[in-house]
Amino acid sequence: MWRPCLGGLTFGIRYENECEPSGFVSGASEVPNVLEINVEASEEGKGYHILRLVGEVDAYTVGDFREALAGIENVHWLIVDLSDVPFMDSAGLGALIGGIRRVREAEGDVAVVSTTAGLNRLLHTTGFDRIVPVTESLDDALSALAGD
Repeated sequence: MWRPCLGGLTFGIRYENECEPSGFVSGASEVPNVLEINVEASEEGKGYHILRLVGEVDAYTVGDFREALAGIENVHWLIVDLSDVPFMDSAGLGALIGGIRRVREAEGDVAVVSTTAGLNRLLHTTGFDRIVPVTESLDDALSALAGD
């Protein structure tokens, strides 16, 4: 069985129990792959939902993220709060883009809250912040969606 192994500055895939002493993986039980997802509906008449994530969004957790995005229907505005996401890989970014597409197809709109420097760099480098407002607070996200 393979698990991610971080050794020094490089990321790679190694077989279980194969990492160097400096790596984080020496067995499957040491690999954290928990993503907490909370969906909060706004007060009646406000028309937005907040999808709040806590944990890493990667190949191990992206399925839960996709399910949560698919479960949000008939939302005028969706705010995806990534403030407590220290890491997102390409699978997570792809799921996020897919969720945005579905919301926009239903005539809705999306904003993202992100306060993590590394994640902000990813969103900027990929051009994500040109298609969706990326803000540092919930209030800023609501303002961006309202056109303020």
